[in-house]
Amino acid sequence: MLCLMALTATMYRFNIQLSDVDRGVYETLELRVAQQPSETAEYMLTRVLAWCLEYTEGIALTEGVAAGDEPAVLVRDLTGRITAWIEVGAPDADRLHRGSKLAGRVAVYTHRDPRIVLDQLAGKKIHGGEAIPIYTFGRGFIEKVAAILPRRASLSLTITERQLYLDVDDQSFSTAVEERMVG
Repeated sequence: MLCLMALTATMYRFNIQLSDVDRGVYETLELRVAQQPSETAEYMLTRVLAWCLEYTEGIALTEGVAAGDEPAVLVRDLTGRITAWIEVGAPDADRLHRGSKLAGRVAVYTHRDPRIVLDQLAGKKIHGGEAIPIYTFGRGFIEKVAAILPRRASLSLTITERQLYLDVDDQSFSTAVEERMVG
């Protein structure tokens, strides 16, 4: 008899000191993240960074790759209307098109080579595509941080002049946050 066990998500717990000088956001946050079995550490870390870089009232992490039709990060107003649709990785054009029709703002944060993401979207019909930014981090940044990220950590994240400084417990990392446009 063959017995199959469902893989369960790995839980992460972060205490985050967020200082986004560029946007004037200064918060102390507690975040619990479920890394799905089919989700890489790099994808999960990019989801966490996207949540921090987009942090505002009404923001929520979804279940990541297990979220189905929802993006990795959503922002809703007090009425429940979606105001921001934040994708992670390399979303297809249909997801961005749908998100752009539902939300006032769409953005993509990727841990992949941005040229691959842009090439995949080139020539596709995306509502408001010319206004959708794709944010990337310096080469190797996500991989280095993901390799040492413990399941419980204190993170200190500072963003100033599009430079990101990240302390994970006692280790420091930095990178530029680069922006490209879909359209």
